[in-house]
Amino acid sequence: MSRNVITYGTFDMFHVGHLRLLQRLRDLGDRLIVAVSTDEFNAAKNKKAIIPYDGRAEIVGSLKIVDQVIPEHSWDQKAEDIKKYDVSVFGIGDDWSGKFDHLKAHCDVVYLPRTPDVSSSALRRMARALDPEMIERLREVHAVLDQMVRNFE
Repeated sequence: MSRNVITYGTFDMFHVGHLRLLQRLRDLGDRLIVAVSTDEFNAAKNKKAIIPYDGRAEIVGSLKIVDQVIPEHSWDQKAEDIKKYDVSVFGIGDDWSGKFDHLKAHCDVVYLPRTPDVSSSALRRMARALDPEMIERLREVHAVLDQMVRNFE
């Protein structure tokens, strides 16, 4: 009997931290199922992914360690998915520690360490900082501050 592992995430701006988490999860079983949050579910969480759902699902699904990608539509679907896909292990990053302990009634629950110094949130902050419009606004602010300094000299 195969040992199925499942995880959930947005997987926006896919990075090495995502890859390492998925590799460690794959090592816990024979099949890895990844539920990727839909754009609609992200909106309900007040979160907006940079990469649309279809692209994120395609990226995750292209990994040889991933056996199946399913959409994540809601918080409540996890217990149903565990039953539907005969899941033995639910795994997720340790930033969620304790939040999914209620699933222990259905399968093993593991919280794996995150890759240090790597996160989608940090990448989004850097992308905003490098946004051409933001750079132009910073230049304008700098010019105003520079003029103010010259006026006081």
